[in-house]
Amino acid sequence: MRGFSYCVIDEVDSILIDEARTPLIISGSADKPSDRYYKAAKIAAAFGRDIHYTVDEKQKTVLLTEQGYEDAEEILAVKDLYDPREQWALYVLNAIKAKELFLRDVNYIIRGKEVLIVDEFTGRVMQGRRWSDGLHQAVEAKEGLPIQNETVTLASISYQNFFLQFPKLCGMTGTAATESTEFESIYKLKVTIVPTNKPMIRKDESDVVFRATTGKWRAVVVEISRMHKTGRPVLVGTTSVEQSDVLAQQLQEAGIPHEVLNAKPENVEREAEIVAQSGRLGAVTIATNMAGRGTDIILGGNAEFMARLKLREMLMPRVVKPTEGVFVSVKKPPPKKTWKVNENLFPCQLSNEKTKLAEEAVQLAVQTWGLRSLSELEAEERLSYCCEKGPAQDEVIAKLRDAFLEIVKEFKVYTEEERKKVVSAGGLHVVGTERHESRRIDNQLRGRSGRQGDPGSSRFFLSLEDNIFRIFGGDRIQGLMRAFRVEDLPIESKMLTKALDEAQRKVENYFFDIRKQLFEFDEVLNSQRDRVYKERRRALESDDLQSLVIEFAELTMDDILEANIGSDAPKESWDFEKLIAKLQQYCYFLDDLTPDLLRSKCSSYEELQDYLRLCGREAYLQKRDIVEKQAPGLMKEAERFLILSNIDRLWKEHLQALKFVQQAVGLRGYAQRDPLIEYKLEGYNLFLDMMAQIRRNVIYSIYQFQPVMVKKDEQQTQNEKSGKIGRSKNDPDPVVVAKSS
Repeated sequence: MRGFSYCVIDEVDSILIDEARTPLIISGSADKPSDRYYKAAKIAAAFGRDIHYTVDEKQKTVLLTEQGYEDAEEILAVKDLYDPREQWALYVLNAIKAKELFLRDVNYIIRGKEVLIVDEFTGRVMQGRRWSDGLHQAVEAKEGLPIQNETVTLASISYQNFFLQFPKLCGMTGTAATESTEFESIYKLKVTIVPTNKPMIRKDESDVVFRATTGKWRAVVVEISRMHKTGRPVLVGTTSVEQSDVLAQQLQEAGIPHEVLNAKPENVEREAEIVAQSGRLGAVTIATNMAGRGTDIILGGNAEFMARLKLREMLMPRVVKPTEGVFVSVKKPPPKKTWKVNENLFPCQLSNEKTKLAEEAVQLAVQTWGLRSLSELEAEERLSYCCEKGPAQDEVIAKLRDAFLEIVKEFKVYTEEERKKVVSAGGLHVVGTERHESRRIDNQLRGRSGRQGDPGSSRFFLSLEDNIFRIFGGDRIQGLMRAFRVEDLPIESKMLTKALDEAQRKVENYFFDIRKQLFEFDEVLNSQRDRVYKERRRALESDDLQSLVIEFAELTMDDILEANIGSDAPKESWDFEKLIAKLQQYCYFLDDLTPDLLRSKCSSYEELQDYLRLCGREAYLQKRDIVEKQAPGLMKEAERFLILSNIDRLWKEHLQALKFVQQAVGLRGYAQRDPLIEYKLEGYNLFLDMMAQIRRNVIYSIYQFQPVMVKKDEQQTQNEKSGKIGRSKNDPDPVVVAKSS
């Protein structure tokens, strides 16, 4: 990777604030999945909340009760659920978390036989991401899906420390003012507010609060119906896939036409199409956060995007090559790819003149590019170029661009007329159905309306049973829930508004503390990470690792000397036999060492240390000469391989050890000890142990390294077994196979 220089971040608060609660992790496949996940899932399904276990939704943790602990041991026929040899507790607790805290169509969706995580901030599927520590496998077991391999952390860094590596950092967003303190304290970034291009005339109406969710959803349907009758487009924001589907069902029963935009595959594929028409007269769009940040809803409809869809519909079936055959067994063939768009999307039927112009352009493209000869990706790229403005040198692109611009003109006649009607009706109305964990995300949803001086309005419909108030509201919210018994009537109270605002501030402060703690703990790891990566890069890029290996040899001799004699031990108590036995176990080149030799050469600990360093260095050089005579250049590659493999393996184990330490030090707060200081101390000691282990492993492997000469006929047999027939002209003669005992 190239060095860090300058970084510009779009929607900077989303990346540096929202995403910064969890670190960036590179993971690799670990052990094969265990059948224990399925057994634990059955136990979790049978157990009852507050009987066998308790749930803390705020901390997202679960605890077994005494009865749950005993019943689990009885079902599994084990004496101790926390026995480190069995580790049943981890499986059972993860299964309960999967049952209570990770909900289908809220935290994840199922596509085929995969569990896909839904990003809580964007509402989009996080392709390729998996929960760690066996949690993803627990969710797969809960859903009865095939369990994929467990993962192990190979590398980890917090968002804060990653972006702080850039000497110059900046970003843009419409909602940074409320987090200016965090930007300043962690990233040393100042927040500057830029005035809007045109005056903002959107009307943000006061929240409507209900006691129960049933009353809230009824009121939302009434609000949508009222706005729909006036012709105003409505955007309804929900916090989960499940909520958007429930509301869609209620609107269908009420006879209100609508579109749904959430993380489900059938909706994601139509995202651009849905957004393009969500500003049209009478349009109703239900969306998760997918239609929040960064979405530009054009009143009256997006004529340019509709024109692109029309041209795409005509061009793609003619130039994209058919999908290749599928080589796996399937019950039914996959649906045929189509680019057909619902005619209701377009503001008018295209005139014969414009249709003919577009068909001529498409025909020229087919003649020039070939019939069904392009990949879908290449065809989309060419279409994007066609839908730009300005002159084009290529005849085909110019012809398609002319057709596109003519279609835009025709569509704009109708969209501009429709825009006037939408503006006179009041513009886009945004309906929020739940407060988010941050005021910024609420403001992002509101900000879809009233853009560039357009009229618009927003209103949030809330319930005291909403997650944010139920989990963070405290006793005041609970008292209000008991006081107000009518579900269908909205509650208006200054005390209530203050309590709800206080609950949202609590959430913001809670997650700020999480981000701050993650940053502080990752700072400990950051210096260690820099040191390890520096050593790794040195091993990768250096042409001569001799000086590094000699350093390893000398320090290893120091370690052996300190462990077997010690710098504080009096000379009379020095056990040379024990020391020599350990040295010869490490390196057979030191077989000529004797107690008498050491006594004669070394009268002090410092002299003994210098002499053993010399022995370690000479043993390495002797080994290097032997290997180089057998196969020139082999020793350098062997050193590189041994250093890199040991760094990678032990760093991976070190990350796992630090993870356990971080979990454990939290309990030391009860003993009036600062968990962060405890983590720093233990982390530093573990790091020193790891670095010592790396150099000991490397030098031991080099001392024991034995190149083996393989004859031509043996190599021929090996090639045939591995599928290689005959001998390549590049094969060395003789072949040297490196072995390390």
